[in-house]
Amino acid sequence: MLNIRKYAAIDIGSNAMRLLVANIIEEEGKETQFSKSSLVRVPIRLGQDSFTVGEISDETIDRMIDAMKAYKLLMKVHKVERYMACATSAMREAYNGQEVVDRIRREADIEIKIIDGKTEAAIIASTDLHHLVKTDQSYLYVDVGGGSTEFSLFANGSIVASRSFKVGTVRLLHNMVTDVVWQEIEKWIRAAVVDHEPVTMIGSGGNINKIFKMSGKLQDKPLSYLWLNAQFSQLNAMTYEQRIYELGLNADRADVIIPALKVYLNAMKWSGARQIYVPKIGLSDGIVKAMYYGRI
Repeated sequence: MLNIRKYAAIDIGSNAMRLLVANIIEEEGKETQFSKSSLVRVPIRLGQDSFTVGEISDETIDRMIDAMKAYKLLMKVHKVERYMACATSAMREAYNGQEVVDRIRREADIEIKIIDGKTEAAIIASTDLHHLVKTDQSYLYVDVGGGSTEFSLFANGSIVASRSFKVGTVRLLHNMVTDVVWQEIEKWIRAAVVDHEPVTMIGSGGNINKIFKMSGKLQDKPLSYLWLNAQFSQLNAMTYEQRIYELGLNADRADVIIPALKVYLNAMKWSGARQIYVPKIGLSDGIVKAMYYGRI
């Protein structure tokens, strides 16, 4: 007998907030299937406040509360039986982060959990990648967010190393990432892959998803380092306005897409990866599966 359940995940990132409503399809004797029922993204750039002045502003808090009230109603309409809301680096670093969480609980009736970088990396890495990850190959999984980037190395079908760094698109836009941090990332990647070469990369995050969509490739086909580097050069040569008008990028995507590509390209260079796969997965997908399997 077929049973369909609905779970939801709210990802409160440094660049945007997302609500994912997922169908969980259960059938006796068969593998449980997960599919997106609805995905709503609101471009509330928390990192702009948190990383520059150290707190979330009253105006941004009001927008967050309105978004959470809307998410609450959407979950009710979808008949979601269980949800989890996770906040990442922007809320971690804002000194009024817990105060914001408390206000949202009172005014929007949404419980938010502020997770650390290690937990974030573990949730993202727990996303089902069996259709991509072959047990006889090695993969570097890279998830670029607004405030941090999570790296996980897969070898022999399991995670052998994982690390979160304070390198994100919003931080990079505000020149808040030093050469020392880049050197730390390079050192970690080279050390992680040295016994597992050759490595293929897997990328997740809104920016690489957009780049992949622009490529016109089929979902199971990778992007090459050379193609990605050419895209970076082309986008970098355009003005912010041209990216919006000529390429149709959203205003909150047209600026962060450049620093995001810089992170992916550096990771490919330092790991020796010549190709990157881009499955449509991220933190919200990981939250749903982690809830279902009792990992969080």
